[in-house]
Amino acid sequence: MPVALQDLQALVGKPFPGGSYTIEPYRHWLFADASGARPTREGIAHPMEVYYGALAGMGLSVDGLFALVGASADDGPMFGEATMELDRPLRVGATYEVSGSIVDVTRKEGRKAGVFDIVTFRLELADGEGRVAAVSTNSFIFPRRDA
Repeated sequence: MPVALQDLQALVGKPFPGGSYTIEPYRHWLFADASGARPTREGIAHPMEVYYGALAGMGLSVDGLFALVGASADDGPMFGEATMELDRPLRVGATYEVSGSIVDVTRKEGRKAGVFDIVTFRLELADGEGRVAAVSTNSFIFPRRDA
């Protein structure tokens, strides 16, 4: 069944369930070691924790996000873009509240790709005092073969 553009655009601004993300010391150490960074269980966290924490704490799985926009992994979605803003360093062991929503939906048509939607969502990580420490903005591209 085709996904109507106005249905997708109605999702813009509606909050995700949200949740929290703790930068667990043992997991941070493993990530840093695997990525070639200096492994540590304390102090300032690796900046990639912004991305991982945002996705882990948004209150939806990636499959859940796909379903929200009328797609599944079988449709062949592709990762679009990612940006991370770090207002202040994240701390190993700290817990962050994650909130966010879809901020844009754009439908395009390419000669070879056909119709596709670009869905952009923004996730904020706030510290224990409610101050936003970091923002992760990402997009996925959803082919719409039935459009």
